[in-house]
Amino acid sequence: MGNVLKAFLSKPTTKVGIITALMFQVIFAVIWMTGYSGVSDPERLKQLNVGIVALDTKMGPQIAEQLKQSLPVTTLTVAAEEEAARMLNDRELQMVVTIPADFSTSASSQEGKAAIQYYINESNPQMIKSVMNSMAAQITSTVNKFAVTQGVQAVLTGAKFPAEQAAGAASALSERVTSDIQYSNVVDGMNNQMVPMMLVLASYVGSMLLGMNMQQSSMMLAGSFGRWQRFAARCIINVGAAVIVSLVGSSLVLALGGQSSHGFLAMWGFQALFVLTFMFLAQLFLLLFGMGGMLFNIIMLSIQLVSSGAMMPRELLPDFYHAISVVFPATYAVEGLMDLLFGGPGAGGAVLGLIVIAAASLLLGAGAVALRKGPAPQLAPAKAA
Repeated sequence: MGNVLKAFLSKPTTKVGIITALMFQVIFAVIWMTGYSGVSDPERLKQLNVGIVALDTKMGPQIAEQLKQSLPVTTLTVAAEEEAARMLNDRELQMVVTIPADFSTSASSQEGKAAIQYYINESNPQMIKSVMNSMAAQITSTVNKFAVTQGVQAVLTGAKFPAEQAAGAASALSERVTSDIQYSNVVDGMNNQMVPMMLVLASYVGSMLLGMNMQQSSMMLAGSFGRWQRFAARCIINVGAAVIVSLVGSSLVLALGGQSSHGFLAMWGFQALFVLTFMFLAQLFLLLFGMGGMLFNIIMLSIQLVSSGAMMPRELLPDFYHAISVVFPATYAVEGLMDLLFGGPGAGGAVLGLIVIAAASLLLGAGAVALRKGPAPQLAPAKAA
């Protein structure tokens, strides 16, 4: 057994495997611990935006001002409901709070109740819905206290009540404001909520492993074919593999109960694009650094999982990760998937971002091939006449 262990440990592949397992721990620990550090800090919540539409001209401006001072997020006053709905759908706002035109009348009367309308876009990371639901309850409680004060004053000013009747009026107004929460781009279950992260993770890991095996195949064929022939063959195989892999992935997601707002073909085409982009990016590091490029691919995997917005809103991440996320394809893959699966402004911007990254990766890969000169292919001996 000692000889077997010694033989295994003497092989470079065994050493590389051990180092790779070690680097997975180091890279993921460093990136995830720094990437998610301080996500729940109050200062980070200021990066979330809530729009306030005050249609009530009496209490509306006062309530909007009070919310601006009390809420831990950034509040924006939006004049029209249509504009607020557009900003919510484009993810410029995480929630819209609408104070109806008859709010002050309903809050002051003893017969009815006033409702604040909340609009939340579910085509976002799951944490957005949780945070905004909690914030809606906080807003309703705050506005309710304000409405009670205004209502009691209106009642007591209108007539001279005895002390018992005044207490009864205050009790009747103690719960005058209710929440009317409406969701747009509804996500059907946690399994669908996790689809963007699952597809990004599976696609990039698959691209890494494909690139590693293609690199080994290319090294074995170096004596038979030129570097440009091998590079062209790798690109063609990547295109074919992206189409097949995405077909299987999209088909399985929909067959197992996944939702798709824009249909199967749109999802398949978009997944094929971001899988191909992942393949070109993973291939780039292998062309630049050989098998050592797998270390950079592990780093890219970890950074993209943290910064893409698949698990945590990008707005809550540290500034470094939020800024660097715009250069990684996983960010556009997640945005496009949310639009295509759940609904949103459309995947045009995400498609453009992926095309730019894929083209840049392909050009840089060609540059690496041009700079790296391999052994000349050996020609087969001519057959005797």
